[in-house]
Amino acid sequence: MKRILQLVVTRWLARTPIGMVVLGLGWLFMRKRRARKQQPAQNPAQNPALREPGCRSGNPYARRGPAAGNRR
Repeated sequence: MKRILQLVVTRWLARTPIGMVVLGLGWLFMRKRRARKQQPAQNPAQNPALREPGCRSGNPYARRGPAAGNRR
């Protein structure tokens, strides 16, 4: 549903020169945002090599071992 809405909005904006400028700016901002996301994290909790033992992983699918709290 989200992709269809994006397609409709993009086609609607692409009809006018001002819409093309808006689309270009959005593309530029998203490109910069993705590039920043790809850089190595300075936060030790996000970088596995810098984490201290005992800290939880940021990955929700990581194995937590036998002490997982949501068992019955």
